[in-house]
Amino acid sequence: MSGKAIRLSRLFLDGANTVIVAMDHGQTFGPMPGLVDFTAAAQALKEADAVLLAPQMIRFAGTLFAGKGSPAIIARLNWNTIHCEPWHYREAYIVQAMSVEAAVAAGAELVLASLVLKTGSEERDARNVQVFAGIAEESYRLGVPLIGEVFPAGDLRANSDEFHDYIKKTCRIACELGADAIKTFYTGERFFEVVEGVPIPVFALGAEKLASELDALVLAHQAVQAGARGVVFGRNVLQAENPTQFLRRLKNVVQRHMAPEVA
Repeated sequence: MSGKAIRLSRLFLDGANTVIVAMDHGQTFGPMPGLVDFTAAAQALKEADAVLLAPQMIRFAGTLFAGKGSPAIIARLNWNTIHCEPWHYREAYIVQAMSVEAAVAAGAELVLASLVLKTGSEERDARNVQVFAGIAEESYRLGVPLIGEVFPAGDLRANSDEFHDYIKKTCRIACELGADAIKTFYTGERFFEVVEGVPIPVFALGAEKLASELDALVLAHQAVQAGARGVVFGRNVLQAENPTQFLRRLKNVVQRHMAPEVA
């Protein structure tokens, strides 16, 4: 096995689907609910298969990553204006915030970088590709898996057909630029086309906090049924009434294929 394959396999215990918790929101949201006390939030995530966070925050994760059986560490490497929802940024300028090498020195086993296209500027799109491709090249050289996060700009999510088409095409573009896995939106009944379009694992993200825990479990169930190899949930875990308990329910749905209502 290659170094990338060994590290990527950390996400799939005994070949099962993966449950990743994202707690990298502070980079663009500040101290949002569920993450005001970062260390306390981290301590509730021991049962996650992996945790996505800013590499500079690994030092504040307490004992989350200590010892055998701890979650794998995924470090976000680029900073994207589109994630600054509180300030309503719209244009998706992306910069690299840390090198792969520095993230590995901080403890990362995998890295993540976002790719946003169709921003309204061909020059900006090309620059975003350049940043992503540079990270992919360095991750290949170091044997570190790269998860490509495919995100839309503007109001694309308002048109379901156009949004699905964008996700399907951009996931393939990210794969061809060097991604080893994909994190993206569940697009509904045609999500299987997204999965079929790439020869790498696809993970469905939870996006905003849904109205109920059951809604979040249903989303996870539908994504896995359509071929997703797991989920990346943030606010739906961190802002749950009991994050540890909800994480267990989520794993029952994603890994044991339990019906959401039963879970």
